[in-house]
Amino acid sequence: MKKVQILTNEDIQQKTTRIAYQIVEQNYDAKELILVGIRPNGYAYAERLKKEIDKIDGMKVNLVGLTLDKHQPLQSEIILEAGKTTLDNKTVIVIDDVANTGKTLYYALKPIMDFSPRKVQAVVLVDRQHKLFPVTADFVGLSLSTTLQEHIEVEFDGKEKAIAYLI
Repeated sequence: MKKVQILTNEDIQQKTTRIAYQIVEQNYDAKELILVGIRPNGYAYAERLKKEIDKIDGMKVNLVGLTLDKHQPLQSEIILEAGKTTLDNKTVIVIDDVANTGKTLYYALKPIMDFSPRKVQAVVLVDRQHKLFPVTADFVGLSLSTTLQEHIEVEFDGKEKAIAYLI
């Protein structure tokens, strides 16, 4: 399998900063943002995004994880790790590293809708534009048209480094 680097760590950082500014601008009136990172890579990306939003604005930002089976979401429990954090009347932003068909984002909304969020938005670092589900990201780092046989992989090395590949 041939791996072609499509985003360097610097590219990802630049896109993350831009998305953070867009989130702050579109949610200037929010008292609190809830970032829901889809584990594992969506959560790692959400951590980076939270760090950037914290640099820009003083609004309260909470980060929670969400775990689901991306290939068979109905075969196992979808776990929203909100703890005592309520999503009621809050701006909720669902975050993943790559959007392929929209399936993961679609099923990630299920436990969120058990609450009454004020607004729900979605962020993906790379959008492949092969939508089969009626879910699109509000904030996208890179839109990339690929074949169905190609895959995008984002590798996170701790919290400081990330690289995206086309495989």
